[in-house]
Order: sequence, then C-alpha cells, then structure tokens
Amino acid sequence: MSDSEVAENATRTRPGKRERLVRAATELVHRQGVERTTLADIAKAADVPLGNIYYYFKTRDEIVDAVVDTHVQGVEETIESLGRHRTPKKRLKALIGVLADRSDVIASFGCPHGTLCSELEKTRDDHEAGRLIKIPLAWLEEQFTLLGRRDARELAIKFLVSYQGTAVLTHALRDPSLMRDEATRLERWIDSL
Repeated sequence: MSDSEVAENATRTRPGKRERLVRAATELVHRQGVERTTLADIAKAADVPLGNIYYYFKTRDEIVDAVVDTHVQGVEETIESLGRHRTPKKRLKALIGVLADRSDVIASFGCPHGTLCSELEKTRDDHEAGRLIKIPLAWLEEQFTLLGRRDARELAIKFLVSYQGTAVLTHALRDPSLMRDEATRLERWIDSL
C-alpha cells in the first residue's frame, strides 16, 4: 500500500474534527449535563485542540444545537427502523424493546432526550430541544390512530409520560429493572388495546 493510500484510509476511518466534537459533546452532555460540560471537556474528549472548536462552532449554543440535532437524527432513524414491522402494535412494541434495551444507560445517566429537554427549557428560550419530545409524540399518535383509536393523542401522551416518568425513577434510583418492568407493563397495555 502506498503512503497516499495509507493516509486516505486513515482519513476515512477517523471522523473529522467537527464530527468528533459533536460526538464528544453529545456523550458528555448526556453524562454530565449541559451546564457542567465545558468546551475544554469537549475538546479533550474529541482529541481536538481547544482553539479549534471556534473554527467549527462560534458559540457554545451552536455546539448544544448540534447535540440536539444529533439526538433528533437518532430519534428519526429509530422511528424509521420501526417501519419494518407490519402493524402499529408491533411497531409500538418494538419501540418498547428499544427503550428497555437502554435501561442500564438510563439508570446511569437518565434519558438523553428527556433530561436534555428539561435542562434546556430552563436555560434557553428557543425551545429547540422540544423536537426531541414532539417527534416521537407525533409518531406515537400516528400509530394509535392506525389502530383506529379516536383517543390517539391521549394514548400517545400516556405512553410518553409512562416512559419518561419511569426513566426519571430508573435514573434517580439507579435501578434498570424499573425500566424493564415498565416495558413489560407497556407491552401488556398495547396488547389490551
């Protein structure tokens, strides 16, 4: 392999600085929260010199916006992947499975979406993080509508409240079994509809 091929492979395998900064910020914000995550923390975790951050992000808020966008993209990808299931009930139960699979992470750090929304609603006026709740809420409502439910909006809210409330308890008590138990209860609830 020539030197240029080795350099090209190295470039392809290691993400660029901006992508590494966003990944690091996303992980740190979930683990530490927005307020406790510093630019120095992000630069160190991304293996990028601190001064280089300003080349990609002019303000700290721009980094936070990129974190929100990353989470939104993840939510949209998850929802898209659920489309492979044939029925609304199967899609809803598949989502429950996805959420239950994250019980250990939720016990350690909380729900990445719920905690981020809550934190940003206290410190920012733009309500951008609300997309992290609105997108799954709309998808849930659509699934319940496809089940022929006239109370689809209320059921979607009930589902999301159940998950977010359990995520708070799971994190506060550091007990992943709470999330797994709630997943089982939600599956039975979906079957009863």
